Amino acid sequence: MQQASKSPETVLIIAPLKDNFGAQIFDVDLQHADEALLRKVVRTFHAHGAIVLRNQTMEPDDLMRFIQAFGEPELHTQTKFCLPNYPHIFKISNMVDANGEPIGAHNDGLGWHTDYSYKEEPVMCTMLYAVTVSEEGVDTLLADQVAAYNDLPDDEKAFLDTLKIHHSLVHFIQNRDFNSYEITDELRRENPDVIHPLVRVHPSDGRKALWVSTGTVKHVLGMDDEEAMALVERLVNYTTQPKYVYQHKWQKGDLLMWDNRCTLHTGTRYDDVKYQRMAHRLWVKGERPIAVDNSNVAERKVS
Repeated sequence: MQQASKSPETVLIIAPLKDNFGAQIFDVDLQHADEALLRKVVRTFHAHGAIVLRNQTMEPDDLMRFIQAFGEPELHTQTKFCLPNYPHIFKISNMVDANGEPIGAHNDGLGWHTDYSYKEEPVMCTMLYAVTVSEEGVDTLLADQVAAYNDLPDDEKAFLDTLKIHHSLVHFIQNRDFNSYEITDELRRENPDVIHPLVRVHPSDGRKALWVSTGTVKHVLGMDDEEAMALVERLVNYTTQPKYVYQHKWQKGDLLMWDNRCTLHTGTRYDDVKYQRMAHRLWVKGERPIAVDNSNVAERKVS
């Protein structure tokens, strides 16, 4: 009796975004992808640190289905710009409503950082979906922190491997030049300061990445403030050299995801009088950062 032949497995067609970093995935329609295909996309993401899929048509339910393939969605600190009935979908936009009130967070994400670094369990990944795109500007830049770490001299790696960083949302808000918001007692309770390793070990394969972030870093343990911030500035400047950075030029329907455990990212400014922009952002819950000594060192810092 002749056995029924199995359908050939779909092989993803991919191309690197940059040398040894990231992957553009071709010919996948996420809106209609089955579970097996989504699992392949997830594996590609974990292997490459970032993925791009262009020409997507994604309604809010489609975005939720896709993000759930990566894990449990994370809620946002700011809630007023979340999509109605979709608290996990955050609007990034310069558009206003009929009363002139903003409908999304404008210029959110400027400055090199990693999302939710002020939490005990920072988000694992960030997804952006382009709904309306400016014709000029509004690029997103991703910096490969694994490659940057690997290129360091061994003695500097050994020094940085031992350092711990004090992250603070309150510090970030107090020192922000724009889009600041009120520091309430509730915000303080829900976002206590935390300590994280400066070098983070990826849980999937053990690769090491520098894990510094502008804005939320208040202090480096064991250093005075001037020395600590000079180190952070030097490392951010080092890790964001062009050779480590992928620059994404947005098109409508683009979907970009990156792994916050091994990248830094920033947006760029654009002519927000001439152009309009709308993007939807989603997060996936993460785990406590793992230090080189294999400890989950995240701890609350009350002061």
